[in-house]
Amino acid sequence: MAIYDDPRILRAVAHPTRNRILSELFAAGTLRAADIARELGIPANQASFHLRQLAKYGLIEEAPDEARDQRDRVWRLADADGISFRTRDMLEQPGGRAAYAVFQRNAGAWGHHLVDRALASDPGSKIHKSVSEWALRLTPEESDELLAEMSDVVERWRRKTQDGGEGRLTYSIYQLIQPYPGPDPDEGDDAVS
Repeated sequence: MAIYDDPRILRAVAHPTRNRILSELFAAGTLRAADIARELGIPANQASFHLRQLAKYGLIEEAPDEARDQRDRVWRLADADGISFRTRDMLEQPGGRAAYAVFQRNAGAWGHHLVDRALASDPGSKIHKSVSEWALRLTPEESDELLAEMSDVVERWRRKTQDGGEGRLTYSIYQLIQPYPGPDPDEGDDAVS
């Protein structure tokens, strides 16, 4: 997995369309701009623009071995295992706190969107959606172990389904592992528990 600490790269990833493109490439392995445009419901030129921006920061690269001819541009993640950020190191750099604030705001909005969509009533849909919450009593080391096991399961399924296949959709698997949150300090004494 590629690990970054450059605030400019985090800002590039914070953009919702670029983040979704990275997710689609992570799930599929390789895609053309037209495939991405279709999946995201955006014009092909807009998909191409965002792909060039991600390539500029070294997050994605062309996959010439997947192209049909010399004009065909197929894209893949620069590191097939995905990307991660060393937040602590990045926050100490100029522009790091501002880049993280943008990323945090967009990630929070995306999390809300995912939960809202999963909870939305959709009578007659054959698409499976689920929101689950479990509470476990763990040590920090056990939480690391649980995260590693869950990541292994998701990675096994990613490898198994990257070929695409008829009828496959990209599913979002959103996970949080953290100590159970207490009252929000900004809410004062009126916090609901």
